[in-house]
Amino acid sequence: MIRLCSASQSRALLLKKFGIEFVQSPVEYDEESLSYATAREFVYHASKGKLAAAEAAYGLDLPLLVADTVIAGPDGALLRKAKDRADAERILRLQSGAEIAIVSCVHLKSPKRYFLDLSATHYRFAPFDEEALRHYLDSGEWRGKAGACMVEGFCKPYIREVRGLESTAMGLQVEILRPWIED
Repeated sequence: MIRLCSASQSRALLLKKFGIEFVQSPVEYDEESLSYATAREFVYHASKGKLAAAEAAYGLDLPLLVADTVIAGPDGALLRKAKDRADAERILRLQSGAEIAIVSCVHLKSPKRYFLDLSATHYRFAPFDEEALRHYLDSGEWRGKAGACMVEGFCKPYIREVRGLESTAMGLQVEILRPWIED
């Protein structure tokens, strides 16, 4: 049994899919105070901050699992969670017809082990259909998603090429993490 220190339903679904027992216990951490230029730097420091917050809140009675995910745009720009609809549209238009990298950093900590993985999955998208893009923006489903992107949702029909694990893009590289989880 582990403690997933995230409110992410995608991460919870991945753990269930792989048969990993967990309790979901989100933590509060202010990512907005971070100012790193690259996706790798940002996601590492954000996830490390979440780990410190989780350890302070819950201790290590159960192994702690924290993660953070961001998107590196076609020019390498850090694409975080959209602030509003206009920001979501700007971010999604950068991804339309382009290649992006979804970067996830995972920490698993117990009294006996500490595991860290920073991985990326690269996607090349076809141009997004204008009507579908408007519908997605109107739906609000982009809220709380790194880069306003849902590769398992809106973006799926536009995927032309994938390099890396789908689970990494969904925010938790379970295939890499799984051997480190204690029975």
